[in-house]
Amino acid sequence: MTHSFNRYSTVSALDIGSSKICCLIAKISKDQKINIIGYGHNESKGIKNGIITDISQATLSVCNAVESAEQMANERINNVIVNVSGEKIKSSIREATIAINRNRPVTDLDINKVIEKGTNKLNIEGNELIHCLTTGYRLDMGEETKDPHNIYGENLSAKILLGLTPEVQYKNLASVIENAHLEIADKAFSAYASGLACLVDDEKELGATIVDIGGGCTNIATFRNGYPVYFSCIAVGGNNITNDIAWGLTTSAAHAERLKTLHGCAFLTSKDAEENINVYPVGEEDDTLIKQVPKSELINIISPRVEEMFELIGHKLNEHGLKDVNSHRVVLTGGCAQLSGIREVAMMILDKQVRIGRPRNILNLPEKIYNPEFSTAVGLLMFSGVQTEKKPHKVLHKTINSDNKFLQILDWLKQSF
Repeated sequence: MTHSFNRYSTVSALDIGSSKICCLIAKISKDQKINIIGYGHNESKGIKNGIITDISQATLSVCNAVESAEQMANERINNVIVNVSGEKIKSSIREATIAINRNRPVTDLDINKVIEKGTNKLNIEGNELIHCLTTGYRLDMGEETKDPHNIYGENLSAKILLGLTPEVQYKNLASVIENAHLEIADKAFSAYASGLACLVDDEKELGATIVDIGGGCTNIATFRNGYPVYFSCIAVGGNNITNDIAWGLTTSAAHAERLKTLHGCAFLTSKDAEENINVYPVGEEDDTLIKQVPKSELINIISPRVEEMFELIGHKLNEHGLKDVNSHRVVLTGGCAQLSGIREVAMMILDKQVRIGRPRNILNLPEKIYNPEFSTAVGLLMFSGVQTEKKPHKVLHKTINSDNKFLQILDWLKQSF
């Protein structure tokens, strides 16, 4: 199956986050070069921790971002590639092996057959299938290969990565898109898209985890041998830091966000106790009531939350067996990745090489979009041109146990007699 956008010269991406909604419109040339012609973004409402909490408000936020992008591009859009996020996303690996003809090399027929076996009777009860990615092949249980074509062997094995999100949450997302008079042409996990935008080829090959720190949650995707191999998410993001500041300094959320941006840092220095910052008490508009507090008080609020965030990320990496792999890198992106000192704290807690990732894999990127907070949106544009996913023709959404079977037979008897 090919992506639906491959037939068109225009691609539209919609990043629906807890802090902002961003829409990008781009033209794709015949040689797959992407040129962004319009963008729009605004504060998101009706979304918390990556989950739709108010359909009407979320729809309005989407419409405003899309309209801004359309006006800049001077073009109307009907289809979008949309991101999927939230703490309940998950991934799992399925493996399959088939016997092949030892007298001829591997063909497309063999590859399709092993993938079909790996996805046969796929049970995703209560979930929506977002990704179904073949992450590598083996012949006769030997070394892993990306492309087994024209190689001889007796057995062909494949690993298939499944990315899932709760079905109910996806239906709410789909409702927002539909209410905005748009159609979902494709969908991708936020961190997968960010990885496409930020990671260099060597990182994807040798092993790297992209950590997309958004407002409501932090999305995680691990790449190895050129493919994503793991998806996860934690329900901690930049908004948690902002809320901590608002509570700790008794100020408004808007002023807390401003303090975080202007004076925030992920770790304390000796000079922070000597510098004072202005804090507006919540509900007060009189400048004479401004209070001054040491900058160290602000940092002491931010630092524990940032440390907690990376400890949770460390647990995720440990679950996937990556914590002690020295060669494995971590790339931070998303709006909160711009917090001063966050890279150093990540290096200390995760004990890995860490860098800040910006969307870099599109030429002539507008300066405003060359920013970690737009990594997901840019990656969604790139997703239209990556290797296609072979999703199963049929998936099972419910497990039929013996009790269900009995009830079905009883219903049939009642209707028939």
